[in-house]
Amino acid sequence: MSDVLNMGDVLEELATILEQRKKSSSGESYVASLHEKGLNKILEKVGEEATETILAAKDCDAQNASSQQALINETADLWFHTMVMLSHLDLTPQQVLAELEDRFNISGLEEKASRQN
Repeated sequence: MSDVLNMGDVLEELATILEQRKKSSSGESYVASLHEKGLNKILEKVGEEATETILAAKDCDAQNASSQQALINETADLWFHTMVMLSHLDLTPQQVLAELEDRFNISGLEEKASRQN
């Protein structure tokens, strides 16, 4: 991927690829095999990757490039599997990005309080 792509472009391109692979044979595509196994398996993978990301973050040292790369790798795995989950539920990363954009002018405390009402 090029450095000139912004985050939205990368997520959109990945979403397009995931939708294509969703329709592939499960023998030819890891993504298709996850979809075939169903939502519970996809959620299991999201949980697994979330745990691995947390562990990598706990071990991350700002002075250690290897530990930083491990955290980057685990975060990429988490984002990937989260996007598979969204795809399985016919949701898009654009919807998540729009929600984040809507929160730009709201303090985190106000946003959290609004969800409790």
